Order: sequence, then structure tokens, then C-alpha cells
Amino acid sequence: MPTPSLAALPIRRLTHRDLTACADLSEDRGWPREEHKWGLLLSAGKGYGIDDPAGGLVTACVVTEYGSPDRPALGAIGMVLVAERHARQGVGRRLMRHVVAAMGPVPLTLHATPNGRPLYEELGFKTTARAEMVCGRFTPDGPPSDVVTRAATAEDLSAILRLDEEVFGADRTHVITRLPAFADQLRVAEDGGRIIGYAAAWPNMATHVVGPLIARDTATAKALLASLAARTDRPLRTDIDVRHEEVLAWVKSRGLESVAFNAVMTHGIAELPGDWSRRFAPLTVAAG
Repeated sequence: MPTPSLAALPIRRLTHRDLTACADLSEDRGWPREEHKWGLLLSAGKGYGIDDPAGGLVTACVVTEYGSPDRPALGAIGMVLVAERHARQGVGRRLMRHVVAAMGPVPLTLHATPNGRPLYEELGFKTTARAEMVCGRFTPDGPPSDVVTRAATAEDLSAILRLDEEVFGADRTHVITRLPAFADQLRVAEDGGRIIGYAAAWPNMATHVVGPLIARDTATAKALLASLAARTDRPLRTDIDVRHEEVLAWVKSRGLESVAFNAVMTHGIAELPGDWSRRFAPLTVAAG
């Protein structure tokens, strides 16, 4: 149980002004600071946290809502962190209970590490899928793909948004429209002038994270990944739905290695909306 002092500390909404404190909290737990990602999440989502009277944050998390602003269709919870000095005192459970209650009937999803999964199960989340994080330097091999890819332009945005909502299962315009500024690369795949997939690569510490990765089929997903890899000198990192076995085997054959598995969990719905067969990787596990 939390100590009386921790239990009495109020939970408040975080803003972009809390960016440094959030990054400090990440570093405190041995995570990368990830200011770039925190900046996106705090601007596109709702941050929740508890201030430490001694300075900094006791705990924090972010919820990114999708669908109508008045009636969200889905909320993605991420970056659930508790400062090391306050760990194992129930404060993370208290924050999560607050967030679940604040979201009311809105269906929720999150990516859980093995350590975090028991808490989320206690709160009513159920595992509905799994994702495998892979990371490494991509080495091209074999003949070039027949799938046509190119850099996205401003004129592509409406088509990207239509495709994304169809595949993701909820409108996430407020996040996807931030991709041109957030990502170092945004590329589309075409067939007969029609966009059949898109992917971004955004900077995270020493790597480029590939996400979202939306594609008509496996060949399209491979072509987008290869096209992003060809235009960076950084290692790639991405989280691929384990049901996409062929893509996982392919990236591992070209230099990426398995890092971790996360459980994709839901609350209030039996499974995620949309079309998993075309949804290969999330924008980030923190935002779905």
C-alpha cells in the first residue's frame, strides 16, 4: 500500500512544460530520456502525473485518444513510470486506477512488459495480441522490390489519413498530421497511383524507429521498411505484430535482432478495432 504521504499527493494533468521532468523520470528508471517522443505524446495526448515534493515526478503516464474528440473510440496508455525511490509502494497502481476511471467507458489498449502485465491484468486488461521489438542495422539482400515507394508529399496526406483510419479502426488525424514534423522520413507505397501503404522513421536516441507501418500486404511492408533503411545510417528499431511471421523472419535475416516481447492488452473490448493484417507496427508502443 502507498505510504500516507504518497496517497495524499494529488494526481494532475501534465503539459508540455513537464517534458524535462518526464525525461528525467525515464532516465531514473534506466530508460532513454526520449524527449522527442515525450514531446509528441504530451502535445497529442493527455499526460497524468504526481509531483514529488522533493522535486520532479513521482509517477507519470500518457493517454492518446483516437476517434471523435467528444466521444473517443479508443485510448492508448503508455509511458507508465514510477520513480525508483517510490517503486513498489502502490503509486503506479493508484495512477492507473485514476486513468482507467477518468476514461470511463472508452475502450483502452496498452503494450505491457512482462513486469507490468500482472498489474494491468489486476485492473481488468486482457492480452489480445503480442508484439516483438527488433533492432539492428538493416543489410539489404536480394533483388529490389517490385513495389513502388517514394517520399510522401503534402498532397498525399488526405489519402494517408483515409488509409490509416480504415486500417487502425479509429481516426487519429491529430497524431498522423504531426508525422511530417516528427519523423525524419515519411514514405508511401503506390500501385497504379493509389496509396497502398505508408511508413515513417523517427529519431529516438541513436536509432530510427519505424512506425507506423501500414501496408496492403507483406511485400508492401517489406518494400517500405527497405526504403526507409536505405535512407538512414542509424540502426532501425520497430515493434512488429507477431502474427506477421514472414516480415519478422525477413528483418532478422537482414540484421535486426529480437530485443523483447510485449503483450498487447485491451480493456473494454475483446480485440483492437481495424485490420491487423495490414497493421504491421505501431507509431510507438506508447501510443498504438
